[in-house]
Amino acid sequence: MTNTQMPPAAAVERDPHWKAKMARLRARRLAEKTVSFCDDDAAKAAVGEATIGLATARAAAKKAADDEGVPEEDRAEWVERHPLVVIAQSVAATAQQRLADATVTLTFRALPRPVWRQLLEEHAPTEEQADKGMEYNVETFPAALVAACHIERDPDGTEVPGMSVEDAQELLDDWSEIDAKALFTAALMPNQTLRGDLGKG
Repeated sequence: MTNTQMPPAAAVERDPHWKAKMARLRARRLAEKTVSFCDDDAAKAAVGEATIGLATARAAAKKAADDEGVPEEDRAEWVERHPLVVIAQSVAATAQQRLADATVTLTFRALPRPVWRQLLEEHAPTEEQADKGMEYNVETFPAALVAACHIERDPDGTEVPGMSVEDAQELLDDWSEIDAKALFTAALMPNQTLRGDLGKG
């Protein structure tokens, strides 16, 4: 006769609970960060002016609602349908679209830890850089990180080939200091931003 020992009830109860939680942990997506670049100052100014214009139109419409005794429960909808507000909304939408067309947005995704560590090893600091406390080769690591973290998606949201190391190095070399830093920082941040809530105590 075989003596089959049943697992403790607590272990049986814990098993599906932990499996469900582990499934959620596995399903977590790596952090992403976007950065936008726009050189069209007129488009930026137009959005600001349109925003002010819309606020002004809404204020005028609210005053008109008061003057005409529009009931409080109908006032919000009445204001949004006022001709001044409708026109201002159209102007704002046009300005926003112009700005969007003039803006280039890049998306960067955090690397899995082993890939991050491998990238650091491949671009280890020189002896001189290490003496200064640097964790990586400041000449080669930025372009490698930008290329490795860059995520390009087509209009349908499907990931497609994106920035190469050569592309990244070209941008870092040709752009201004502040724009180059913004590019590198956008790639660095997802890898160094803590998303977990560690709680207290």
